[in-house]
Amino acid sequence: MTSAEALNYLSTLQPFGYKPGLESTRRLAALVGHPHESLRFIHVAGTNGKGSTCAMLDAIYRAAGLRVGLYTSPHLVRFNERIRVQGDSIPDDALGRLVEQVRDAADHAHPAIVPTFFEFVTVVALLWFAESKVDLVIWETGLGGRLDATNIVHPLAAVVTQVGLDHMNVLGPTIGHIATEKAGIFKAGVPAITSATDPDAVAILEYKAREVGAPFLHVGPSAVEHFRFDLALLGEHQRANGALAAATVRMLRFLLPVSDEQLAAGFASVRWPGRLQVLRRGAQTFLVDGAHNRDGIASLRAALDRHFPGLHPVLVLGVLADKEWNVMVREIIPVAARVITVPVASSRTVSAGDLRAACAASGVTRPVRAVASMAEALRACASDSFVVVAGSLYLVGEALECLGEAVPVPGQRALNEWSPHNRPRPA
Repeated sequence: MTSAEALNYLSTLQPFGYKPGLESTRRLAALVGHPHESLRFIHVAGTNGKGSTCAMLDAIYRAAGLRVGLYTSPHLVRFNERIRVQGDSIPDDALGRLVEQVRDAADHAHPAIVPTFFEFVTVVALLWFAESKVDLVIWETGLGGRLDATNIVHPLAAVVTQVGLDHMNVLGPTIGHIATEKAGIFKAGVPAITSATDPDAVAILEYKAREVGAPFLHVGPSAVEHFRFDLALLGEHQRANGALAAATVRMLRFLLPVSDEQLAAGFASVRWPGRLQVLRRGAQTFLVDGAHNRDGIASLRAALDRHFPGLHPVLVLGVLADKEWNVMVREIIPVAARVITVPVASSRTVSAGDLRAACAASGVTRPVRAVASMAEALRACASDSFVVVAGSLYLVGEALECLGEAVPVPGQRALNEWSPHNRPRPA
């Protein structure tokens, strides 16, 4: 397969939704030789902060001289971003070859395997990491944990970042339900480490760790307060992610030696695009952030207060309908001088008009304009000195393209789409 053929094939899997369960992934991995059994993993779950924590762990272990694989989702611009070795995305030729290999394995399975997009991609990633002979894989869950396709591995450590309300239609309506799903990555004898702050989440995570016989460590406010490393990522919430990453590294030093100097080098070098990312374009400053739920928006607001005190940006806002978007609007609109609402390039988008109406109904008086696209939004704020783009990682990917930070790749953001309602695949 060429990479274009591979991406086209993956797009045929995408409409069949999110299917909780591990059987298909286990069987598919077995058919291609159990690649995960030759690899070491740090498994990371959480509602907010798991991508940033993964990026930190990747940077730290590379600074320590290890060859590191990184598996994350969604991608901002190109699908290949999801699967990286030493910071480099999987090459197109390798992607085509491995997609063909996994497709052929699925097609010849008896009984038949009908993998979802994420199950299929997870096995492709395992093959690439095994072929690349990495020393360690930083392994991010896709959704939840207990029944997520990534949960077929037996990691060195299981890490849970903040636990909040998101994906309630899949994971359950309360923090307790969601924490239980995240704790599903805990394994007997494997350190379970969390920086969760919600008391119910912490209690459930600790209980679930003890239930399976996993040593439990809570990285609390004191650890964040004593976090002394210089961190390349903006935001006080990143200090909590940093404290969690540092605790994980220290917990595993008996297996993976890392000095404090190497820790410092990793934190100083970490890059995670689209998360409180500052871009300068002439006289304009852009802050693009993938905040996509109430906790993410709260962290964005806190970061604006800390790093841009007294400034009131133009806010370019686009959100997905399966988020608590009315809550998000009420939280973020007070910081803005004015708001431009845009649709997200997704079938799940809230329309710009509905978002404008929510802003008007928020009780906070700000000028609000609805436009048809990100390009139009950027033209509408071309004379403004400070612009914030937020509400969805999909929106941030589009902004990075429009601002020339990434080369546009038509159609690839659509591979981020998913549905919790799995449908039978036609014969």
